[in-house]
Amino acid sequence: MPETPTPWRPQVLATSALHPDAEALLGECCQLVLPAAPGDDALRQAAAGADALIVRAKLPDDIFDHAPALRACVRHGVGLDFIPVEAATRAGVPVANLPAANRQSVAEYVVAVAGLLARDLHRLAIDFQAQGWASRVRHPGFELAGRTLGVVGCGGIGRAVAQAMHCAFGMRVLGHDPHASDLPAIITPVPLAQLFAEADVITLHMPSTPETRGVVDAALLAGVKPGAVLINAARGDLIHEAALLQALDGGRLRAAALDVFEPEPLPSGHPFLGRPDLFLTPHIAGGSEESGRRMSMEAVEETLRILRGQAPLALVNATCWDGYLKRHDGGFLAAGPQATDA
Repeated sequence: MPETPTPWRPQVLATSALHPDAEALLGECCQLVLPAAPGDDALRQAAAGADALIVRAKLPDDIFDHAPALRACVRHGVGLDFIPVEAATRAGVPVANLPAANRQSVAEYVVAVAGLLARDLHRLAIDFQAQGWASRVRHPGFELAGRTLGVVGCGGIGRAVAQAMHCAFGMRVLGHDPHASDLPAIITPVPLAQLFAEADVITLHMPSTPETRGVVDAALLAGVKPGAVLINAARGDLIHEAALLQALDGGRLRAAALDVFEPEPLPSGHPFLGRPDLFLTPHIAGGSEESGRRMSMEAVEETLRILRGQAPLALVNATCWDGYLKRHDGGFLAAGPQATDA
């Protein structure tokens, strides 16, 4: 009898480990590979034999030159600045991302941090540990009820934050997003300068693009409402660092919460470190237990869809899809395991 051919087990490279449930799902029909060491060189080397790539860290711009067999590139998250999408399209590699996977976690982070900054709890906690009970009179805060929220970037996360803050505290919501349409009735669209001039709490939810990098600059912050607080859980390069520090030093901004930086990780000795008017977290806004599993599971599901010749739910570079199907006609992964829950 002729030998039964060994089923194809695609090699899936992840830039870092996935949730165990996702690794188990992937392992039923694929081989998971991790880079042998940190850094771009190890990633390029690992990509040489990869059929698919799950992205949790910024890729080198030339990664697709080192991955001749690559069929799929899936972002473990939302931001596409981690992936050289144009290079992927030239290489004929479909790219997908997960627009909603961490939406709830980021929205809850922003709501929590807004309350923390408004009541000055970050500084109060430090003062209380150092100086004791007398600290209770040194940190008056303001209530969110009836205040104005400014949402810069009104996609899924921005809208979720707006809905939560409006429903919980009755906040008036201003929004700015040149690309958004059909905004919910609770969001009043305004120019960016007006939003900064009127909002008590400003939260950023834009992607990093050539148009948005450095958009929060000295000119914009010069017109910010005195005593406002600023939250950035989007991308670090949206804010001009020197302008932010100047606005804080001058008392124009009350405080800011930053979860993202440029570069990451934040280097030691950075001027943001050690400032009591800055609440800093290491890019964890979208990293709850639930969203961590959800992102890994959805990333694996999208990867399997592409390897099976099925269009992913969030295909970023649709122009290469027909060519992808023709190029691999008849050579797709057989139907197999599917996740049963999110």
